[in-house]
Amino acid sequence: MPRQSREDTEPLLSSANNEEDDEQASCRKKLTYEEAVEKAGFGLFHWLLLVVCGWANASDAVEILCVSFLLPTARCDLQLSSADMGILTASIFLGMMVGGCVWGFLADRRGRRSVLVVSLAVNGTFGAVASLAPAFWLFLLLRFFSGVGVGGSIPVIFSYFSEFQPCLRRGAMISALATFWMAGNILAAGVAWLVIPRTSLNADWGWLDFQSWRLFVVLCSIPSLSSALIFRLFMPESPKFLMEAGREMEALTVFQKIYKLNNRGATKPFPVSGLMIRPKDDEVKNRPSHSSSRSQRFINQLTQALVPLKQLFVRPLASRSVVLVIIFFCISFGYYGLWMWFPELFKRAEDGGSPCANMSRAQNAENEKCYPVKTAVYMEGFITAASNLPGNIFTILLMDRIGGKILLSVSLLVSGVSVFVIYVVKTKTQSLIVSCVFSGVSVISWNALDVVGTELYPTQLRSSALGVFTGVGRVAAIMGNVVFGQLVDSSCAVPLLMVCVLLLAGGLAALWLPQTKQTQLT
Repeated sequence: MPRQSREDTEPLLSSANNEEDDEQASCRKKLTYEEAVEKAGFGLFHWLLLVVCGWANASDAVEILCVSFLLPTARCDLQLSSADMGILTASIFLGMMVGGCVWGFLADRRGRRSVLVVSLAVNGTFGAVASLAPAFWLFLLLRFFSGVGVGGSIPVIFSYFSEFQPCLRRGAMISALATFWMAGNILAAGVAWLVIPRTSLNADWGWLDFQSWRLFVVLCSIPSLSSALIFRLFMPESPKFLMEAGREMEALTVFQKIYKLNNRGATKPFPVSGLMIRPKDDEVKNRPSHSSSRSQRFINQLTQALVPLKQLFVRPLASRSVVLVIIFFCISFGYYGLWMWFPELFKRAEDGGSPCANMSRAQNAENEKCYPVKTAVYMEGFITAASNLPGNIFTILLMDRIGGKILLSVSLLVSGVSVFVIYVVKTKTQSLIVSCVFSGVSVISWNALDVVGTELYPTQLRSSALGVFTGVGRVAAIMGNVVFGQLVDSSCAVPLLMVCVLLLAGGLAALWLPQTKQTQLT
């Protein structure tokens, strides 16, 4: 075999040397956040992250929606009127409104992971203790504190999750995360169906008649508590937050762990030696000294807490913030106002006819016996919850192709039309079918809103922005539940038509949002 000449081997050696030099230069170069995310790759870590964050998202759904499933039986044990039931369902949203603003601010200042651990623990603990409340006022108070925990985990979980995702996969992955809300909904409906009708689970403790619905409340707290434990033991802090906070080495360590999990067969470590962190601002310079008075430090802290709120409503973010306030109000009033009352409306349609048209049954509903429990109510709730599945699959497949803005607008408009149809249907079967349509389409709106809301704001404002907007949504949810509670017995058509109009208005408002399809996080 002829020996290669020196001239033939020189290009090969030169090419190998150039590749080695490029790799060394890449290692020496400091990467931006987006570049580091791409270098870390996409793989096992992201799927594990989806499961963990998804379970936390599902736990929030379980804790919120469990109240709606216990109403048909708990109203007898706690002696609730329709107005009381409206206040009870509103209490958790009041807590979420408070928690959303507080936890969102803390997540942008102290970190996503620690806030998630505490908020999930608060949610699960107070949710479980509520099962032992002997009186309505105490049950109401404990559900409020449970809502404070939920209000923190919902906005923070999406900020945390999105900050690990490569640009081209972010829309689909956030949509996949949002599908776990459906899983939580189905889980709550399924457990209610299995547990609440079983009167054999009741126990008389003397000071408390422990009915099956109380056991259901305890079981609903398990997902939140287990999520808090998982985050505390296994999950890293967001690398985007660490970079914004100037903690370069900690962020680099997180990227190294992601790279190791995603490239298990690789022999080389994460090929980056440094990250480009955000230049430090005047925070240290403006930090009050130890000699400052307590009142002055409090004023300074309060001023810093209001800075994110001010930034949301000044240019160039003002217009999108106003539009998102409108959309969050419309969808929250409509979805939560109607969804939390579905089990009760189904119960009122047991003998046939539309829930609103059958007013004689509605007026006598408070005087009915809650036992034996009719399992059809929970079966219908389970079917309605499961109808989210087509909408979730649709958003996962098409979010990155169509974009969140178009999906949000169209789905809100179709949801508004479906609510009007609920008002005009004549039979129980028709009502169930249209409710499933509303469920399947409205989940597209929520998924698109999760993606759009995450991508429209920079890292230092993202959790605060979502906290503020979800706070607005909680106000709307409170109003929706109170309105339903006050009018469902006398003028059922009024809240339904209000929901219809608000959803249509939200769909039109979404057209004014900027397009965010496959944009880079700032």
